Amino acid sequence: MLDRCIGEFDKALRTVFAPASTVREMPGTDLPEAEMDEAQRQHTAALMRVNHVGEICAQALYQGQAMVSDDPVIRQALGKAAAEETEHLAWTERRISELGGRKSLLNPLWYGGALAFGVLAGKFGDAWNLGFLAETERQVEAHLESHKARIAADDRRTWTILEQMRLDEASHADTAVRLGARDLPAPIRHVMWFASKAMTTTAYYI
Repeated sequence: MLDRCIGEFDKALRTVFAPASTVREMPGTDLPEAEMDEAQRQHTAALMRVNHVGEICAQALYQGQAMVSDDPVIRQALGKAAAEETEHLAWTERRISELGGRKSLLNPLWYGGALAFGVLAGKFGDAWNLGFLAETERQVEAHLESHKARIAADDRRTWTILEQMRLDEASHADTAVRLGARDLPAPIRHVMWFASKAMTTTAYYI
């Protein structure tokens, strides 16, 4: 138990403070940089900061959910999704740097809150745990789609990153459904949406 606690704590520290790694090449690296004025660059960097926070939260959610699941198949699925989210973390981090932006100052807070949500979701059983995962991914997918419409029309580098992330999130939702996810009640989905809205609005600026 002690070894597992140390491992989980190490995972949290690496997610929040260490540079993320990626196996797949970052999408869009072969595309030219778009011509943007300073305001547009700052806006795009802020959007990518929001997405980076989303990936911080995803890591914490998956970690919390896996910690309380007794099903090895579900834990394996969560681990696979977490690995892809780590790549998203690396891509958004690099794109923020390319645009001259910075990561959120509240990342430890975001991580802690999402970890608590993940553990709570897992306590309701695997079917609801997976339902929470599926709904989270659907909301993230919609969020990424909206960001694609908010960046400069010729910013293909950012667009390509967002699109690959969207495809991965859709795949994670499909996996959760395949493993037996239950549909969450509408009030829970609305609460999740409002919590996400508060987080994304804050992360855009801080």
